[in-house]
Amino acid sequence: MTFQFAPFDFTAPFKPAKRALVGSLVCALGFLSGNSAFAQSQQPQAATPQGQMFEEEIVPQRYANNPNVEAFINDMVARYDFDASALHDLFARVSYSATAAKLVLPSPTPQTKNWRAYQARFIEPVRINAGVKFWRANQATLQRAAEQFGVPPEVIVGIIGVETIYGKYMGNFRALDALTTLTFDYPNTPNRTERMATFRKNLEDLLVWTRDSQIDPTTVLGSYTGAIGIPQFLPSSIVQYAVDYDGNSRIDLRTSPADAIGSVANYLKQNGWEPGRPVVWRIAGDVGSQGIAQAAADGAPEPKWSLAQLTKAGMLLNEPGLNIAAEAPTPLTVVDLPTPGRATEYTLGLKNFYVLTRYNRSFFYALAVYQLGEAVKARMMAGDTARTRSDVVPALKKTKPRHTPGFFSSNWRNARHQAGNTPVDR
Repeated sequence: MTFQFAPFDFTAPFKPAKRALVGSLVCALGFLSGNSAFAQSQQPQAATPQGQMFEEEIVPQRYANNPNVEAFINDMVARYDFDASALHDLFARVSYSATAAKLVLPSPTPQTKNWRAYQARFIEPVRINAGVKFWRANQATLQRAAEQFGVPPEVIVGIIGVETIYGKYMGNFRALDALTTLTFDYPNTPNRTERMATFRKNLEDLLVWTRDSQIDPTTVLGSYTGAIGIPQFLPSSIVQYAVDYDGNSRIDLRTSPADAIGSVANYLKQNGWEPGRPVVWRIAGDVGSQGIAQAAADGAPEPKWSLAQLTKAGMLLNEPGLNIAAEAPTPLTVVDLPTPGRATEYTLGLKNFYVLTRYNRSFFYALAVYQLGEAVKARMMAGDTARTRSDVVPALKKTKPRHTPGFFSSNWRNARHQAGNTPVDR
């Protein structure tokens, strides 16, 4: 069986893939979202044959007769039964993207971490109202995912809202160009070897996924790091976590909200989501409790303190009705949320908070996802899409909404430094 993709025959006779579906855990580095300006329509963007390419930033034919690409092709032939000539033809049509190579560079000026500024970008009226519309349009699917995977609708809505504003900003770079560029021409940074290995794995998975799904890989669009669709999954995450949730026998994360919803829910479940459990607990505002939080916060997302340890040290919680004794063994992360000119805020993250950091290894990201989901849920319950943002987050003044997600956006560098954590691969 061959899959014909004009103008080339992409694979050799198909055989079952000889591989374990081991995907990189991916987030905005964390790996995250698409573009950076608001669009007029809320509907997901339709795929177009051409990505976001600019003449002065593209080097054609860079990967034809390239010895590193040749070695990669030989490996793909040996491990996944690809046709060598088809891959040579394919890479001859891949373009180097200076844009992608530039955007993965760290910011030349370190950014001060600012939780309140980060929060204001995501918990705002445009995004909340879009979340209400998305929830209403997909209510049955969200409920089905909650029942099947144990992940509440508001959490799924929060992630998709932070990632792409419900499909508005998914990126228009050719994923093949971006991933090839970052596999073979990653900039000279301290983490270059690690990053190139991650992108190589995703390039492999892009080719295998598109072959197995009978998709022309040159038509797949995404962010400048190759993150794809409404939930901004890298190919390795598509291979491991994506599901066909609309029942049409194909996975389409770009135009199928149902597939996006099911895939996000499955991702969280597979990474340890605990159904029915909280995401965060609030710490009391007294000086003693805040001091203990400051001492216990180390920036690591993995839960390392038990509630018993923290309360024994004197920490009080602002959680009326919480059974402290019953929850004594609960493992927690002390989450620090610095803002210049303000006292650092702290909260306690439970296992589900940690799971959100597996999507993007950033405290700011995980809490923004949680708070956006809660704000949309509150608006849904109120049944009033006209309420102002101050009704939902009264502590924040109104600001012009901007789309500033994590690693998978053109604004990744600022978001990454504001988050202040080193993301993992999603």
